[in-house]
Amino acid sequence: MHGVNAPTPGVTPGRAARLAVPAGLLAAVAGAFAYVGAVDPNEPGHYPACPLLRLTGLYCPGCGGLRSAHAVVHGDLPAALQANAPAVLGYAVCAVLWTVWVVRAARGGPPLRIDPPPVLLWSLGALLLAFTVVRNLPFGGWLHP
Repeated sequence: MHGVNAPTPGVTPGRAARLAVPAGLLAAVAGAFAYVGAVDPNEPGHYPACPLLRLTGLYCPGCGGLRSAHAVVHGDLPAALQANAPAVLGYAVCAVLWTVWVVRAARGGPPLRIDPPPVLLWSLGALLLAFTVVRNLPFGGWLHP
């Protein structure tokens, strides 16, 4: 027996229904970026400190992420890349994936399926680990947020 909200077999949802979740996600991300753009993470006291940095003095791969988001909102790409280049790359990748998702949903195509091969995931992990190690070495000071 089908529930009241269960889709009828063979009937595809309308365009508005297919775009509701991507639109909701866009609203949430835009709200978060707007908040970080308005409340400057470069001023102390607005956001909690990174626990790893506070306890050990070491920068984690996410340190500087809020500063990079703040710089992106204000259109300062060099400052964003200096604060945390992998985060900026992540913002760009997420924007591209979201766009592909919206185009597929608008056209009624199959849902976006992200299934990266393990070698890609391990490679990304190794790059983030190398970034973290280098930014904490004396010659990696240019990677400090």
